[in-house]
Amino acid sequence: MAKKAYKLLDWDFCLSLILITLGAVMSAIALELILIPNSMIDGGMNGVSIILNTVFGGSLGIIIFLVNLPFLILGYKQLGKKFILKAFYGMILFSVLLEVFHSYSPLIDDTLLATVYGGILLGVGCGLIIKEGGCLDGTEIVAILINRKKSISVGQVVFCFNVVIYGIAIFVLGAERALYSLLTYFISYKVIDMVSDGFNSAKAAFIITDDGKEIADEILKKLGRTVTVLSGEGIVSHGYKKVLYTVITRFEVSILKDILDEVDESSFVTVFDVSEIIGNHIKSKPVETLEDRQSL
Repeated sequence: MAKKAYKLLDWDFCLSLILITLGAVMSAIALELILIPNSMIDGGMNGVSIILNTVFGGSLGIIIFLVNLPFLILGYKQLGKKFILKAFYGMILFSVLLEVFHSYSPLIDDTLLATVYGGILLGVGCGLIIKEGGCLDGTEIVAILINRKKSISVGQVVFCFNVVIYGIAIFVLGAERALYSLLTYFISYKVIDMVSDGFNSAKAAFIITDDGKEIADEILKKLGRTVTVLSGEGIVSHGYKKVLYTVITRFEVSILKDILDEVDESSFVTVFDVSEIIGNHIKSKPVETLEDRQSL
């Protein structure tokens, strides 16, 4: 227990929290001081929260937290403790900062400037949080879970959800403001893509280890990804190695790191972009472990 507690407090984890804090500050400024004063909304569940706040009033920060809370609970057991802890921290801080900045005067009162610079600032903030393995919106959690079961990318799920949100915004904010909001979304989406190196892109991982069975089992169990096990030999160490190959999403890189930290810290890993995937690398039903297959 002491060893696991220490890992949660290591330097890398603390640095992630610092960057998530910075991302939450930037995102809160973008929403509360730029976009919302110009009658524009964000996408996802945060967009739903802004619409609810516009129609019924109340505290936007509290509404955003309450709307996103069920998605955190949904992903708790399936996405790993570190991911959920970072997401929970980011959402709590984001909600508090929205309340803090609510009393400040807007930074921009020009609609076009607000669309561009609000989208950029929001994209950088969200991109930092995504890069560090967290998120500010429960839609992303649902998208990851759907992505594991179906051959639908995280970006496609989020986009389809946002089409519905901006469609509803037309009746609440008017067509012009809804279209400006949609333009803001596209700007922030591209910036997120640049900052986080593609939260929606596929990544291939090669893991070199002495015994890959336990790592492969955890990848199958927690990520639902197929794993190919190859045999290798170290030139310097003169020992036989297991080489694991798997394809994951950008969101799941941080979860893969957590798995390796828990199972085998001495493993050597390389992660690189995948331009195209042909075939299904996702298990749509509970997978058996390597131990189960070897017993057959």
